[in-house]
Amino acid sequence: MLSFKPITIEDREAIRTFTLPGDLLNCDYAFANMCSWSFLYESEYAVTDGFLFLRFYVEEKGRRHLAYMFPVGSGDLKTAVEVMENDAVSMGYSLLILGVTPDSRDKLNAVFPDRFTYITERDYFDYIYLREDLAGLKGKRFQAKRNHINKFTAQYEYTYLPVTPDIIDRCMEVERIWCRANVNESDEEALAHERRSMLFAMNRFDELGLLGGAIVVDGKIIAFTYGSPINRYTFGIHVEKADVSYEGIFSVINREFASRIPEQYTYINREEDLGLPGLRRSKLSYNPVILLEKNAAVKRR
Repeated sequence: MLSFKPITIEDREAIRTFTLPGDLLNCDYAFANMCSWSFLYESEYAVTDGFLFLRFYVEEKGRRHLAYMFPVGSGDLKTAVEVMENDAVSMGYSLLILGVTPDSRDKLNAVFPDRFTYITERDYFDYIYLREDLAGLKGKRFQAKRNHINKFTAQYEYTYLPVTPDIIDRCMEVERIWCRANVNESDEEALAHERRSMLFAMNRFDELGLLGGAIVVDGKIIAFTYGSPINRYTFGIHVEKADVSYEGIFSVINREFASRIPEQYTYINREEDLGLPGLRRSKLSYNPVILLEKNAAVKRR
């Protein structure tokens, strides 16, 4: 029997004890993401028999459905999945596991042959890059990015600032500028949720274990970003916002922040594109070394 509790900042070490030593690359396993989005997904966790279990609610065809992440740990996977299924049934739902990568799918199939149906969710694939690629932008593959940066630096002198509590209000003004340039009616609800998540994170920066940076031109912050560790060798970028009237600014903030992410992180996960064509083109243009496939796993009756 699983005993779930809502995810709060106080649960950071209990959860990261499982996620940081692990090999799961999904952005969903970053504690800062879990905690800052828990208001929307009603995220909860439980620990038992050597596993961390995560459950939350999603909208599926206009209806709310209980979902789980692939369990994190080193115990008996077959028993862990059976425990999740019993929990789901006790809550009135069938078992749904989201964010299932090819490695996790193989592990599921090994203990439950032909018992799950897998639905590939391209809009939720994670874009994963080598940290040294984003920090150095070397070679022909990144010529366009270097051109953007050169054009920016020819027009503006800038400085880089780490994100600290005293610049949060100035960063959130950038978010408002970005929204005015990009929002349409269909995006309003999603952007409101994102803003709530960002405000939560920015006001609890240290407690969430976040690292961030900002670009300043003429005393004005024009871009900021932040992220946190997913595991011991993968760092996740959770937010990146900029005043798009400054051409090339996204290439600048991306490179400047990547160059300051500790070298222990081989990979940078820049999360999903959510099916947005412009965002997909942008993320692909940085030459990901891994396009992390994620699937929904549905237990067959």
